[in-house]
Amino acid sequence: MAPWEVLDLVCHHLDPKSLAVASCVCKSWLISMSSDHLWKPICTSNFPSLSTLKITNPTVPYRRLYVIGCSAAKRRRQTPPKPRLLLDNLIFTINMFRHNNSSSNSFCTLAKPGNELTLDPNGIFKFDIDVDNCDVFEALEDEEAVRVTWNVVLEGWRGVFGMMENCKGKGGMEGWFSEELPSPGCCCGSSAVASSGIVADLKLGFCDGRRKVKEVSVGILSVVNWRYVSVDDALRYLQHFLLPCAV
Repeated sequence: MAPWEVLDLVCHHLDPKSLAVASCVCKSWLISMSSDHLWKPICTSNFPSLSTLKITNPTVPYRRLYVIGCSAAKRRRQTPPKPRLLLDNLIFTINMFRHNNSSSNSFCTLAKPGNELTLDPNGIFKFDIDVDNCDVFEALEDEEAVRVTWNVVLEGWRGVFGMMENCKGKGGMEGWFSEELPSPGCCCGSSAVASSGIVADLKLGFCDGRRKVKEVSVGILSVVNWRYVSVDDALRYLQHFLLPCAV
């Protein structure tokens, strides 16, 4: 049996890491260890979706496809860094007003520092804010006449991000307001406003025959599963708009 045939038989019993190490021995081993007939079953079993890329570009070796797949899998497994922004750095400002064709009359204004918010036990970005300075107004007959503006302000008024701007209630959803948020890429000079897959969510809790707001619930929802995102994920999102980009 020729030496290259022995080498070929041995190669079939090596794992991907051993193949990569053996390919560094010499040029002839590199050629043998990089053969598509060795890497095709490895790539197909580990990353079947990447293997189909051979159809669009037959010149891409399976070894390269496997390396790409491993790099992508490693990135997915990485724990994202802790956010640089803290909840204590933020102030939530909310303004509610009644809107008609001729004027807008504010009936409730809130400014809630982040360090005064009660964290949800599940660690989600959802907060219930008690309202104690809301004016009494006529019972709501047309909820679409109510508008809400919600801003997140960086302490010291060093920055502000608009979560909702003149947002009107959702028809048939009592006291519920939502607005899709922009992609974080938009804060870095992108001209196209892309979807982030998350929405700002706000609900009003009424009392006194719907003549007064007693509570405001705010949060950030993922449109993928319609669940509230975690506090850390929300802070990582907000820091794109409120903090300078890390160099």
